[in-house]
Amino acid sequence: MSTRSIYLDHAATTPVKPEVLEAMLPWFTENFGNPSTVYSIGRTSKKAIEEARETVARIIGAEPREIFFTGSGTEADNWAIKGAAYANMKKGKHIITTSIEHHAVLHTCQYLESEGFEVTYLPVDEYGLVSPEQVEAAIRPDTILISVMFANNEIGTIQPIAEIGKIAREKGICFHTDAVQAMGSIRVNVSDLNVDMLSMSAHKFYGPKGVGALYIRKGVKLTSFMHGGAQERGRRASTENVPGIVGLAKALELADKNMDEHNKKLIALRDRTIAEIEEKIPYVRLNGHREKRLPGNVNFSFEFIEGESLLLMLDLKGIAASSGSACTSGSLDPSHVLLAIGLPHERAHGSLRLTFGDGNTDEDVDCLMEVLPGIVERLREMSPLYEEVRSRKKD
Repeated sequence: MSTRSIYLDHAATTPVKPEVLEAMLPWFTENFGNPSTVYSIGRTSKKAIEEARETVARIIGAEPREIFFTGSGTEADNWAIKGAAYANMKKGKHIITTSIEHHAVLHTCQYLESEGFEVTYLPVDEYGLVSPEQVEAAIRPDTILISVMFANNEIGTIQPIAEIGKIAREKGICFHTDAVQAMGSIRVNVSDLNVDMLSMSAHKFYGPKGVGALYIRKGVKLTSFMHGGAQERGRRASTENVPGIVGLAKALELADKNMDEHNKKLIALRDRTIAEIEEKIPYVRLNGHREKRLPGNVNFSFEFIEGESLLLMLDLKGIAASSGSACTSGSLDPSHVLLAIGLPHERAHGSLRLTFGDGNTDEDVDCLMEVLPGIVERLREMSPLYEEVRSRKKD
């Protein structure tokens, strides 16, 4: 096997593309002016921000004044949910979301529960899908916000956002989608999706870390999340991260331009990996929907092993991946997403997420499949449960 490093965790973060870095560099050094100042070097920075705003708006079918830059996707989610909740609390205090949201949404909703709001966490089916009918059935007279993620960060399942958005629009309820994993992989038009708010994060589509954006449809009531200055038309205080904003827009522009070719490649790598794992390794389960799935996402549960051990052994072979288990974040609890789709604790702990990106090749899949079956078998040999199953099979 090759000794080179193989990165298969693009859902966690992506490398900054050279063209993106090149676009960003002048804004660190030559054009470093504060956009809020009136002199020319500041006006140059302000112009760069507005051009970036126009680029993002054009790509998602919005108006530039509906795009607000943030410090991350997490901030965008927090702002959308808290902002809509507080702005509409006189109408009601009921929020609808799903049980498989990113923690940026779940923890925000849990915080709002401590503030007196009531949250309905919709269950999902075995593929991680929530149906528009479920959402409609959960709506109450006091429902003020619906938040459903576009695509799941763990299992890659893509939700029926346009259909859910249509229901929300008909009922006059504000609708937010966390599109952090979807942006750059799925074409987004906010009008077609019927969304009122949409969150994104640059580092998921080959842009820099520490910058995101929130689309807020014109007319949507939202309280400010950051206070202290008049930036972002008085709605999000803080001196703007000009290099980051320029980088986000450039990365999104490249993703939009290359999406068809990019996705064709990732789907081929994804489907080959799924087929080979199912063919070569017994006692596995593909997590997530087979068709309604992000192009580069592979997520399997392996019976009789711990995901953390699998990750460490892959790392020793130069392969970077992640687990469906939260072990590596310091928690012994299995993934809430895998539990929500019906996996028992022990199977949820034995999960592996592989997410492909621009730099991956068929050779990477060759290298992965050269070592993965052996690692899984070696770990299973340490399990008394596996030995018991093998004994029964021999009998």
